[in-house]
Amino acid sequence: MGKKKQLATCKVSILNRLGLHARPANQLVRMAARFDAELTLIRDDLRVNGKSIMGVLMLQAEQGAELMLEAEGIDAERLLEAVVQLVADRFNEEQPGEVT
Repeated sequence: MGKKKQLATCKVSILNRLGLHARPANQLVRMAARFDAELTLIRDDLRVNGKSIMGVLMLQAEQGAELMLEAEGIDAERLLEAVVQLVADRFNEEQPGEVT
């Protein structure tokens, strides 16, 4: 018996000071590409492909922006867990207590 296709959703807030600029957007897209699931990022009325660097940059998600994440596919839940962790880690750009 094969694995079942899953649908998973969650909400994240962008924590890093510079927001979702080119470097973290690239990290997100490269990480998402490793999973057998589609990723959609939603901000207000804008829905973009989470595996497209141009789409992710179109969100213009600054610090504090809230994004809804939708994943669909065999690895949907694992993909969202990885994205949530990447966002929580501030895309490895800064430490949680760092003041700049």
